[in-house]
Amino acid sequence: MRLRVAVDALGGDRTPAEIVAGAVAATKAGITPVVYGPAGLETHGLEHVVTTEAVEMDDKPAEVVRSKPDSSLVRAVRAVADGEADAVVSAGNTGAVLAASLLHVRRLPGVFRPGIAVVIPTSHGPSVLIDAGANAEARPEHLLQFGHMGSIFAEEVLGVPRPRVRLLSIGEEPEKGNQLTLDAHALLEASSLRFEGNVEGRALLEGEADVIVCDGFTGNVTLKTLEGTIRSLLLALRSELEATTRGKLGGFLIRPAARALRTRLDPETTGGGYLLGLRGIVVIAHGSSSRIAITNAIALAGRGVEHDLVGRLQQALPERVVESSRSTNPSGTTRG
Repeated sequence: MRLRVAVDALGGDRTPAEIVAGAVAATKAGITPVVYGPAGLETHGLEHVVTTEAVEMDDKPAEVVRSKPDSSLVRAVRAVADGEADAVVSAGNTGAVLAASLLHVRRLPGVFRPGIAVVIPTSHGPSVLIDAGANAEARPEHLLQFGHMGSIFAEEVLGVPRPRVRLLSIGEEPEKGNQLTLDAHALLEASSLRFEGNVEGRALLEGEADVIVCDGFTGNVTLKTLEGTIRSLLLALRSELEATTRGKLGGFLIRPAARALRTRLDPETTGGGYLLGLRGIVVIAHGSSSRIAITNAIALAGRGVEHDLVGRLQQALPERVVESSRSTNPSGTTRG
């Protein structure tokens, strides 16, 4: 049975045609994308759910979810909650995707806050960075849960047994960092996770951790810094190779290796990140996503369904963490 993935055609900085092109390419992976967007949109034979509203990047997330219920973003997210789709992909307003997901898909029992888990390339294979932008402010117990959710993701999707977990901070010593990292370090150290202490930003691409835990503000800044640095280095290398005849000859000789390196480091190869901690699969793609990134984001969503990531999270989140969250927050609402 082919997986159905709802795709927000109006999300992101590029034209809806670019999003649709990415969705069309994803059908080759055995996935059935369902496009959510305005009437008249050319979908090249893909199933099309017509919507009448659009969420803009500058819209206030908490308000827009209720004020624009027929937007492509909200309708696509709601399709997962209503069982009309197995997963959803959007390159739109991250806050709006989060707000719509909390309202319609809802959190798993005991989860304080969902976190965005993004795969980053390292010299020893992929690692998971969580949270990459869902929560600009967080509490120590949130970071503890991010560690558990990131570990389950690393085990199930990346195939890493007993993942090594580290906390992103300004130094490797446990006494380094702000109050959030100090308190989170204590919780992570006392947990059942394979916690190996702090990691500095300069070591993220060296593969010292399988799961890197941080708050969403720090994670988003870190992720964009890494992506920008990688992009600039690749462009600089290309410019140097094309500057002289000798460089062009050298570039021709290393072309296969250069292409492999670019594929491994390019953020579009991953396509986006999972919003972990929800009752369904939600993938948030980059706002600047090209058709290639959208195709890969849809494939990422499909892998999450195939690996039953939501079911594994629900089963494997330690009972004491779930019980702690319930006793600390009996009403079931998000703290802070």
